[in-house]
Amino acid sequence: MLTILGFAMIATFLVLIMMKKMSPIAALVLIPALFCVFVGKGAKLGDYVIEGVTSLAPTAAMLMFAIVYFGVMIDVGLFDPIVRGILKFAKADPMRIVVGTAILAAIVSLDGDGSTTFMITVSAMYPLYKRLKMSLVVMTGVAAMANGVMNTLPWGGPTARAATALKVDASDIFVPMIPALAVGLLGVFILSYVLGMRERKRLGVLTLSEVLVDEKVEETETVLVGAGSGASGTGKGKGAVATGGSGSGTDAEDDEAGDAQRFQVLDPNRSTLRPKLYWFNALLTVTLLTCMIMEWLPIPVLFLLGAALALTVNFPHIPDQKARLAAHADNVLNVSGMVFAAAVFTGVLQGTGMVDHMARWMVDVIPEGMGPHMALVTGILSLPLTYFMSNDGFYFGVLPVLAEAGAAHGVTPLEMARASLVGQPLHMSSPLVPAVYVLVGMAKVEFGDHTRFVVKWAALTCLIILGAGILFGII
Repeated sequence: MLTILGFAMIATFLVLIMMKKMSPIAALVLIPALFCVFVGKGAKLGDYVIEGVTSLAPTAAMLMFAIVYFGVMIDVGLFDPIVRGILKFAKADPMRIVVGTAILAAIVSLDGDGSTTFMITVSAMYPLYKRLKMSLVVMTGVAAMANGVMNTLPWGGPTARAATALKVDASDIFVPMIPALAVGLLGVFILSYVLGMRERKRLGVLTLSEVLVDEKVEETETVLVGAGSGASGTGKGKGAVATGGSGSGTDAEDDEAGDAQRFQVLDPNRSTLRPKLYWFNALLTVTLLTCMIMEWLPIPVLFLLGAALALTVNFPHIPDQKARLAAHADNVLNVSGMVFAAAVFTGVLQGTGMVDHMARWMVDVIPEGMGPHMALVTGILSLPLTYFMSNDGFYFGVLPVLAEAGAAHGVTPLEMARASLVGQPLHMSSPLVPAVYVLVGMAKVEFGDHTRFVVKWAALTCLIILGAGILFGII
């Protein structure tokens, strides 16, 4: 019964948000609360929620201060050269911009943190997509897939979890997987090329002079409607295009004002620029990422210190600091609120035992004859399981059981561990991953639109990695 209710809860959540019948925050809170009552453990709902919130509190804190930190870095112009450099490389060509998005996301993913990757990638690429009227779900989808492949780095999380769960060395898991992961990353680049060609066909190629227009002109030109319209193409639910004067009421005006504010990342005359402090800010960012990779301090502490230092040095006057905090309060509230809402979902899923029952059911339905091919089975199962449950639940709850079944047929723990990494490109768009809310929130894309677009392409990327692993004899 718990197995059925677990899958039903997840399916209900996904259907409601993809059909836009509920907002993600409301669905993450109300649906698990309702199913907790169905399970007969409504009296323990408070305990489950508190436990979930406690486990995700460090993540929420990290996201809050990371958004403030990178928001300040955007304000002071740290990423302006990146934006202009990519624009010059792309020559206002949608195909090159989409490929550039994938490359940028892959490079920034070397820090091992998805939230940081998405904040930097969206901050750099968002103005280009908006100015060219490009599909924003293409940006979020490509960034999520590139980060998903790179998330398998030993310091990224999944590899370390697999190594811990199966008591093997992380380098022994990762190093042999590099050829298969390289093929997967190449697949993402090829896919970004194809998606970019679609955008080029739809929009054409503009000149730099048409893109780098004066900010005053930008405020009156045609813009893509943000969250709520889908922002994924043309027409209802596909990124409807509207002119600045075609909207009715204050919502359209607010969207225009917000877009105009975001475009200022390219404005060379904005008051928040700190050109004399550019190298200080660059060094501070590199130091912060280095400390994160080396794990010298917990990530929430690093971003807390970094945000405080960035604000103090760049904006020494208290009113200016308050203004910067207020400017980024919307993003902070949206993302941290989503994380705490997700804590309700994961708390109920784990506290009621639904995750355990779902895992055991998945293992039990595997035919006995598949025993010698457990690595292949694990690779395939990693797609839905890492999407529908947290990495902790999969690697510490499901993988050891699968590995034990594989060991009885001569499949080594290392093969099982490598196969378990296959599903990460899809996992990074899971509703249980806090970083994905940073991605869609900053890009002003509805989570349901992102999900509909990315799932099929991310699953294809996972299968490419699995196929390459089998071909190279790694899995």
